[in-house]
Amino acid sequence: MDLVFFNNTVLAWLTALGVAAAVALALYLIKRVVVHHLRRLATLTETRLDDIAVEVLDATRVLVIVIIGLFVGSKLLALPPYVDLVVTRIAIVTGLLQGALWGNGALRAWLTDYYQSRSDDPGRATSAAAVTFIARMVLWIVILLMILDNLGVNITTLVASLGIGGVAVALAVQNILGDLFASLSIVLDKPFVIGDFVIVDKYLGTVEYVGLKTTRIRSLGGEELIFANGDLLKSRLQNMTRMRRRRIVFSIAVTYDTPRDKLAAIAPMLAEIVKAQQEVSFDRAHFQGIGPSAMNFEVVYWVESPDYNRFMDIQQEILLQIVDGLAALDVRLAYPTQVLHMPDLRQAAEAADARRDARPPAQRDGLAAGPAPRA
Repeated sequence: MDLVFFNNTVLAWLTALGVAAAVALALYLIKRVVVHHLRRLATLTETRLDDIAVEVLDATRVLVIVIIGLFVGSKLLALPPYVDLVVTRIAIVTGLLQGALWGNGALRAWLTDYYQSRSDDPGRATSAAAVTFIARMVLWIVILLMILDNLGVNITTLVASLGIGGVAVALAVQNILGDLFASLSIVLDKPFVIGDFVIVDKYLGTVEYVGLKTTRIRSLGGEELIFANGDLLKSRLQNMTRMRRRRIVFSIAVTYDTPRDKLAAIAPMLAEIVKAQQEVSFDRAHFQGIGPSAMNFEVVYWVESPDYNRFMDIQQEILLQIVDGLAALDVRLAYPTQVLHMPDLRQAAEAADARRDARPPAQRDGLAAGPAPRA
């Protein structure tokens, strides 16, 4: 046992290995016991936080436990300064990585739970996904900087150089970054969420996915429309899902030969037909004006439902009753027509002869003889 090996006796090495094994085993047993008791307690509570804590602790890597045990055992040995420094840095890096894995696992578990509890609110689920992504990215960046600092890298100079390089990269990928920030704007401001029916310029469909660069919309024809987030925010967008009520304006036209008393009865009839419908708020019905080929009436009402099919059912019933009501009044619907009035040529000739016979004889003879010839 007096044999010296790397400045330490065999007994010292065996003692260090024994301590390392004991520490690793103790840490492993502590993890199992703690996880077991926390899991039992988690089943008795309704909160999800203790379940997330159990999942995170249960995911602790055995390799991390072993490295920590070896680090503790190494403290019983007389190691050269540089070796002791390397062992210490390895232990710190291992601890930081395990902490990053814990944080990453906790964020993922929280996001999964948030999706399940907010399945009826896709807007919040989308926001949670974006916030979780940013939090995980910040977590790993901080851990990376801490690891580099532990390894002796001057992170102040590194951060400064990254800042200069970041400006150049940002200029090169400004379109991508623009779409990224547009995605964050969509997530935070929520002009629409997954499942909303939207109209973008001449395109319309249901939002299926909001990504970091693009948003995907399923059109009524079945194809998938892909918009860059930046272009999408610059467009005029109509969110039809958030419509609470629908304003309807329509006109009817009747013929010119409709008597005045019947014209006066049409507007009250229109109002009565609209008011008789369910889920409808009547606004007005008026004799709007006299058009080029018809007498025009305008009707305005509100459908107290955003459902398009419900609106079409109501509109169909109103139009059918209007057709019946006009038939009961013996009023005809007008359509664009033009009337061409042709003069009677025989009556025009007779009128010309009558005007000529009514003139004095001298003028009548002169007109009959025609103009005198020139010398």
